[in-house]
Amino acid sequence: MTVDATPGSQAALRRANQQRVVEALRAGGTLTQAEIARVTGLSPASVSNIVRTLRGTGTITVRETSSNGRRARAITLVRPPGAVVAVDFSTNRLAVALGDSHGGLLARETIAYDVAADPERGVRRAVWLVETVLAAARVDHSTVVSVAASVPGPVDLATGEIGTVTCMPRWAGFRPAAALAERLSLPVTAENDANLSVLAETAAGAGADREHVIYVQLGEGVGAGIVLGGRLFRGAGGTAGEIGHIGLDERGQVCRCGNRGCLETQVGAPYLLGMLPQQGTAAAPTTVAELVRAADDGDPGCRRIVAEAGTALGRGLAILANTVNPEMVIVGGELAGAGDALLEPLRRTMELGTLGSALRDLRIVPGALGDQAALRGALRLAAAAVE
Repeated sequence: MTVDATPGSQAALRRANQQRVVEALRAGGTLTQAEIARVTGLSPASVSNIVRTLRGTGTITVRETSSNGRRARAITLVRPPGAVVAVDFSTNRLAVALGDSHGGLLARETIAYDVAADPERGVRRAVWLVETVLAAARVDHSTVVSVAASVPGPVDLATGEIGTVTCMPRWAGFRPAAALAERLSLPVTAENDANLSVLAETAAGAGADREHVIYVQLGEGVGAGIVLGGRLFRGAGGTAGEIGHIGLDERGQVCRCGNRGCLETQVGAPYLLGMLPQQGTAAAPTTVAELVRAADDGDPGCRRIVAEAGTALGRGLAILANTVNPEMVIVGGELAGAGDALLEPLRRTMELGTLGSALRDLRIVPGALGDQAALRGALRLAAAAVE
């Protein structure tokens, strides 16, 4: 679905009328709907529709009052106008969130979908979900000012292309921001999911008020979002944080990047599930969530797999901790649900491989935002793009 934004279009007219209402509130403070109609020259019905949309995006507050002895609605402008949208592309699900102009979450929806199979179809489905969320929230498309998309792979800073080292191989070389922008007629930014997660966790999660943080995303692959000095560190081309390809065993399994014994081959979901005992039988876990539950229930094979994943992750993070000296490591993703079964061997291994000065004040904690971290980070990125 493409929305016409050319001058003279219905979308442009709605935006212009909305701006007239906003300017009236800026100039007049709190006004009733009748007063807004008189000041702007818009019909009462148009003002009512605009007020409903602005209320849905958190731009205004509405309270019941009286005017000349009659019931009225008092409207107050509380934040800059405009809504933002976040889209989270994961391998097997799509999530969309609607946010206010500060990136605060207003509404969200998640559906199961084979995103990895086809990027063009994935984008079309995402656009449908965006329109569905907007309609359910009764928010007009014309009020959306920015969109940010989360993708599980590095994003080239110059071209916007997904890098070849992604757990969705068919997306390599694809430009999700450009594809979404064409269909939504809106400015779109695409960013790596771990980068967005660390933005969210340092703003309103486990790493709030911390300036040097590593967020580890455990999923199909293994990635890290790195905040140094309070700023996201992307590297020269956008591939900073691809810790899944730290080499740990030169005789280990061949990784999808072409090297042997990468951290991902010891911690990534496909490799963990491939190590399960009784693989292929009805009793064997088929997802990481099931693996974690089996470990929690005391299954010895599953507990061993989780513990060894924690040990391998500790070896990789020891290298990173010695390099950038973070004050906190946040572990996210489904495997993080294993809690101390994962984190205790991780901590023990880091104690053996990390400099004392780097380890002394380092905290290692699970993420606080769960599977919403990347989506919430995308809302913040979308809001920052229009500030």
